[in-house]
Amino acid sequence: EEIATELGVSKVTVFEHISLLEKKGAVKRTKHATRSVEPIEESPITPLTRLPLVGYIAAGRPIEAVEVPETIDVPSMLSREKECFVLRVKGDSMIGEQISDGDYVIVEKREWARDGETVVALLEGNEATLKKFYKETDRIRLQPANPTMQPIYANDVRVQGVVIGVLRKY
Repeated sequence: EEIATELGVSKVTVFEHISLLEKKGAVKRTKHATRSVEPIEESPITPLTRLPLVGYIAAGRPIEAVEVPETIDVPSMLSREKECFVLRVKGDSMIGEQISDGDYVIVEKREWARDGETVVALLEGNEATLKKFYKETDRIRLQPANPTMQPIYANDVRVQGVVIGVLRKY
């Protein structure tokens, strides 16, 4: 009640927020006791998974696929216990999907994609690009998520993986 009065919000709002903080492990409280909300000294640490950072991916004009093996720690929930790798994005063809130059994309390694999925595609000549995948009648369309850029049409496209997450450093 005191928190609600001090913040100028309803008791229900305070209860919902405290319940959420309790679920996330940030506070603990004793049931049926007043003034029992206590912060937990150590906030819960998100478990991390170390994934290979294998290089750069073009979000623009395709670039030669070159692997530069390193590793990067990502939240475990992003890798979904699948075989994954990470690429750093170069270019702005995927800004409509909130994927910007300098971001890291977490990619589930697989050789197929559904229409509309964002893929790492290998083109003829060993060039790689990051685009939305669409299978058309007689070709593949790799569609940028930037209205200023044109799609790439190709017959020989090898899907290397599908984007399942994006990491951004500020």
